[in-house]
Amino acid sequence: MPMISIFRTAHRSMHALSFVALALLAIAAFAYTVASASGYAPWLTFEAQVGEWFFPEAGPVAQIALTSILVALMFFAPSTTRIMALENSHRRFNLSMNDVARAYHYCHTADRAGVFTMSSEFDQVRERLAYLRDHPDLEQLEPEVMEVAAQMSQQSRHLAETYNDQKVARAREFLEQRQAEAERQQEKIVEALHACREIKRWREQVEVEEAVVASQLAQLEEQLELCLPDLGITVVRDDDNVTRMPMQHAAE
Repeated sequence: MPMISIFRTAHRSMHALSFVALALLAIAAFAYTVASASGYAPWLTFEAQVGEWFFPEAGPVAQIALTSILVALMFFAPSTTRIMALENSHRRFNLSMNDVARAYHYCHTADRAGVFTMSSEFDQVRERLAYLRDHPDLEQLEPEVMEVAAQMSQQSRHLAETYNDQKVARAREFLEQRQAEAERQQEKIVEALHACREIKRWREQVEVEEAVVASQLAQLEEQLELCLPDLGITVVRDDDNVTRMPMQHAAE
């Protein structure tokens, strides 16, 4: 930003210097040409040749042509002056708007904090204007800028009432509580997911163990079926139901 400001200042300075130099040169050339035409000063004299064409009196013609060009360029001076005035006005407008925005920010912040208590519109503007005049950071501002900022703050007082510091603080506190509650719920959900995964793993482990026990029982029954006939016990199966007969001894 400082380099841009320096460049703009140098550009405006060179522009003004070039304009002054051109004006002085045009005035001097016009005055000298008039004096030469009146016989008070000698004409510019030199000879020129272009191909086969020879101009022995080229000096006065060149002097009159140069003077005409310089005088014609002076007709652009009013437009250049207007452009420079518009640039200066635009720059002052930007500075003023920045000052108004800065003053309005201070005034609106104080309004949100509940500094102003007047009820009537005239008293509200006057109270805000007095606050801006007493503010240490706004001592260099023009009175017109402070007045515009005070009027803008008075027009937007309903925004300050709606979004005052107390209401904003309550809203922030409410949102913080909701956020904390959401975080607690999230923690509970994570714990529940861990519990569900643990129960699922435990259930799968129990099912595996039950399957192992069932397999072992089936193997035991097969072994018993092979051993019981040797002991004189007959096992009859009916729809997967086992009926054990009384033991018959060989002596009986």
